[in-house]
Amino acid sequence: MPFGLRREGAKLQNGNLGTDTTSKGNSMAGPLDGIRVFDLTTIYSGPICASILGDQGADVIKVEAPDGDWMRNAQFIQRNGVSAAFAMLNRNKRSIVLDLSTEEGQQIAKKMIEQVDVVIENFRPGVMERLNLSYDTLKDINPNLIFASINGVGHSGPYAGRRVYDAIIQAISGVATLQSDPSVERPVMINSLICDKLTAMAAAQSISSALFARERTGVGQRVDVAMLDAALFFLWPDNMLNYTFVGDDVPRLPHGASHTNMVRKTKDGYICTMPVQREEWLGTFRALELPNLMEDPTYVTDTGINNELLQATLNEAFEHFTVEELNERLEAEQVPFSKINSREDVINDPQVKAINSLWEFDHPFGGAMRQARPPGRFSETPAEIFRCSPELGEHTREILAEFGFSEDEVAEFTQNNIAR
Repeated sequence: MPFGLRREGAKLQNGNLGTDTTSKGNSMAGPLDGIRVFDLTTIYSGPICASILGDQGADVIKVEAPDGDWMRNAQFIQRNGVSAAFAMLNRNKRSIVLDLSTEEGQQIAKKMIEQVDVVIENFRPGVMERLNLSYDTLKDINPNLIFASINGVGHSGPYAGRRVYDAIIQAISGVATLQSDPSVERPVMINSLICDKLTAMAAAQSISSALFARERTGVGQRVDVAMLDAALFFLWPDNMLNYTFVGDDVPRLPHGASHTNMVRKTKDGYICTMPVQREEWLGTFRALELPNLMEDPTYVTDTGINNELLQATLNEAFEHFTVEELNERLEAEQVPFSKINSREDVINDPQVKAINSLWEFDHPFGGAMRQARPPGRFSETPAEIFRCSPELGEHTREILAEFGFSEDEVAEFTQNNIAR
């Protein structure tokens, strides 16, 4: 298969993905094969969403302004002008440059949207209306269209006009309070664009559901996914249990459960354990050569568990062993555990290798590259990386021809800087 990762059985080898492809070679079609996506998104949440659809076989057309997606030039890790972040966020896409600030560019977009299945945008509220590309406008020219709008806090309300990025959603939603209690401590942001990424996954799933509904009804629809909604949904099953029941008659925990005690210092490093069930706790005690502390009245009294004393005893016990010793002991006792990998260690973790979680390929400009594989593993319609991230406007002429524009029209668009 010339445009994807070469396979020998279940083993992946380095391949050359190329950047100027209109075919997926001989690979099996992904679950979204035949779906055409008009991707108007930039930065993180939208591009990740669209790349998920691309991984699963959709033909994703990345529509960029003349100066390109900001992530192309963002000050992240780069090699030969290829941004590591952009390469991950925009694999399995083709790039076309359209100046949507012009009436001509908008008309080109509308003609193309007549023939696509999905439009994805992540502009602030009102921008698509100013571009004359609102859902109300587009559904008239393509009633089957799935129009997906990703934004920070929705289209109405006191914050709707704000510029919003991941950290702002962490602040509004309460994610920034997960690592500390803001009533007594400085809030700590999660050191990852977690709200962007979980929103992207929620949006991709929602778009797939809308496509499935269209198969049944023949009707397109608008899908709105706010980062704030996605973050709150993410928090509610565990971090917001105090606020599930409404009323003054509901007991509340003094604070949310802390994961701090899941990290244990050892003789030579750190390890994570998460015993939940009784047998897992007993296994932990045996692995640490401790008695059953659950039956020791020093630790468990009529009023409950003396957690501070219990944790101090456990912490002291963990420091008597090396990480390697604990790996063997906890494994034997079937306690949920893992060595805590550094980011460098992740690459060589034996489980990561065993299930081929990371794929390597040759980017024509960036060189040898490693990325996380598409997480969904389909037995009959596999997800693939069949095309690396595109150069700016790399596929403009090719795409416009596919949508029925003549060579003369394309030449005129290019001459007038409407498309390139």
